[in-house]
Amino acid sequence: MIVLPNLAAMQQFARRIAHGLRECDTISLSGPLGAGKTTLARGILRSLGHEGEVPSPTYTIFEVYELKNLTVVHADFYRLTHKAELRELGFDDYQDHGVTIVEWPERVGRFDGPNVLSVQLEVVGNDRRAIVEAGPGWQGRLP
Repeated sequence: MIVLPNLAAMQQFARRIAHGLRECDTISLSGPLGAGKTTLARGILRSLGHEGEVPSPTYTIFEVYELKNLTVVHADFYRLTHKAELRELGFDDYQDHGVTIVEWPERVGRFDGPNVLSVQLEVVGNDRRAIVEAGPGWQGRLP
């Protein structure tokens, strides 16, 4: 468990995740509203070199960022209800290249696999806590 007492700690955690990312990785972000999922996703994108705005993809479902050496898809599945919707939206195409950062993955079922880093964010008092579970592809590059 990683304690994230403030925004600086969240940003440092995002940098650690970004440092370990490789093509075809998925970052799965779970937690209640206000736990910091979008904040963490923004921090990862900024750590990878994105300098512009990072809107929440709640209504667009996907936001695609073409960075210098990597494509990152930031997805939010809050409005989805089942995994079949992912196929309809073409999500499989996004997972084949680049990195995907998924908020609310539990809305369509669990994301697992060798290249998945699952981060469960919790709010405890004024702090945030991250429980991290990594697929075997993250061996040696865990944040």
